[in-house]
Amino acid sequence: MDSPASFAAPGAGRGIARRVLDAVLFSSVWLAGAAAAQTAASFHRWPTAAGGVNGRVVALVFAATLLVYNLDAVLPFKHRQPAAGSGRKAWQQRHRRALAVLAGAAALAAAYLFLADGWWHYLPALLPLTVLALVYSWPLVRWQGQRRAVREVPLLKGFLIAGVWSAITVGLPALALHRPLAEALGLLTQRFALVLALTIVFDIRDLTRDRAAGTRTFPVVLGVAGAKAAALAFLAAAMTLGYERGVPPLGLGLTALAAAAVILLAEERRSDYFFALWADGVLLVPAVLYLVGS
Repeated sequence: MDSPASFAAPGAGRGIARRVLDAVLFSSVWLAGAAAAQTAASFHRWPTAAGGVNGRVVALVFAATLLVYNLDAVLPFKHRQPAAGSGRKAWQQRHRRALAVLAGAAALAAAYLFLADGWWHYLPALLPLTVLALVYSWPLVRWQGQRRAVREVPLLKGFLIAGVWSAITVGLPALALHRPLAEALGLLTQRFALVLALTIVFDIRDLTRDRAAGTRTFPVVLGVAGAKAAALAFLAAAMTLGYERGVPPLGLGLTALAAAAVILLAEERRSDYFFALWADGVLLVPAVLYLVGS
């Protein structure tokens, strides 16, 4: 006869798997992995470059992404806000110390790679991106009688995220290979348009909160249907740019299908897993397909 423990094992296993999944998603490890994969794929823009993919640059982007997103997650004023039914926010509030430790470890790793590999030579170009990424959520600017963060400037939020993301994942490989960024302008623009389309999905998730805070994002200004139309337009632009760059049709088609499905299915009531796993996961699709096919 089976023991009571044997009946409990499957449920216990699912509980452990769920906790691991929560940790990977809500600590931004999954998102940092997407940034790292896109950076690795960017090196293939120059297939004749000696050494192929520079793993230290990929590691730098992974560490820097972990640092930025976890610093944002542990901001003091964010932990005074109610979770409002968000499992992601509740998890981050419960694990604030762990996220702070992870951010500290990521900062040390990023600082070592930055200094050891001579990235400080490019500080004038990298400093504005670093400052924007770090102060994105800090309410530092007084506007209309209240302190506002950069993300609260009307419609700027998505453009800012897409700009920093594409500049880092495309620009750092170009700098590492000592190639002019103009050679990768098509890739940079394509990635900007794709990331911008996906940021609108997350604006749909945050619609009630942004509306209450007076943050004028695409869904707040255009409504959910209008925001989805804008996201699909940016996605179409990304796919057109990819076609013009000669990206294989299979990769373009799978990326377009995955992104369009996420955009069309996006609703504020969707679970945190829909956004953290599937919406962020779209960023991995073109990078993984490119790396596998190269």
